[in-house]
Amino acid sequence: MPEDARYRAARRLKIARGHLDSIVAMLEKDDAYCVDVLRQLKAVQGALSGAGEVVLRGHLEAHVATASTRGDSVEIVEELMEALKYT
Repeated sequence: MPEDARYRAARRLKIARGHLDSIVAMLEKDDAYCVDVLRQLKAVQGALSGAGEVVLRGHLEAHVATASTRGDSVEIVEELMEALKYT
């Protein structure tokens, strides 16, 4: 995966971790408001989804786009189908 994609994915995961820490802290209090918890959960989902998109795009740019020049188009299609299961 390209270095910039690794950096962007890691950044999004750190954001998700921050939201998760916030959710845990909210739930450990007695006065956690359910809508606030749901809002934070949605933010975590968005950050994780964004990280997944960055990783997938990095894979497409680094491996899939160059498959035909390397002569491994069949293998890369199978790999891509496997990767899409996780998106």
